[in-house]
Amino acid sequence: MMGTKNTMANKNIMGSEVVDGFSCKPKKIDPNKPMMHYKTLIYVCEDERCKSASKCDKAMELREIVKELGLHKGKNRIKISRSFCQGACRFRQVMQINENTKANGNTKNNAIWLKHTHKFSKQKFKKLFLSLSEDKELDEFEKIEMKVYE
Repeated sequence: MMGTKNTMANKNIMGSEVVDGFSCKPKKIDPNKPMMHYKTLIYVCEDERCKSASKCDKAMELREIVKELGLHKGKNRIKISRSFCQGACRFRQVMQINENTKANGNTKNNAIWLKHTHKFSKQKFKKLFLSLSEDKELDEFEKIEMKVYE
C-alpha cells in the first residue's frame, strides 16, 4: 500500500531501537545501561596483511557462524570484534581469544592467540566456537607461543 510507513522498529539484540542503516547502533544512548554480557571476546586481525590472507570480511563471516550456532546471545555469547595490526603478521590471520573470567571463571582459553585462521574452514570455526562455549581446551588449534620478558 503506497504511503504507509513501516511501524516495526528495527531493534538490536539488547532491544534498543537502532539508527537506520545499522544493525546495532542505538538511536538513544543510555549511559547507565550496562554492557551486554559475553562469555568470549574474539579479536580478529583485519589489518592489511591479515585481511589480504583471508580475502573476505572475516569478522562478518564469523558473526554469521556465531549466529547460526545460537552463540550470539545468552550466557555463552561470543562477541567477534575487528582489530588492526596485532604485530603477528608472520602468523596471519591471527585471532586473540579472551574469556570473561569475571563472570565465568574460565582461564584455560583466556588470552590465547590462534594463527593461520584464514585457512580454517567453516566447520573448523564451528568446532572452535562450540569448544569455547563448552569450556573445552583448544588443544587441536595452533596457538602462537608467547614470550614473557623478564
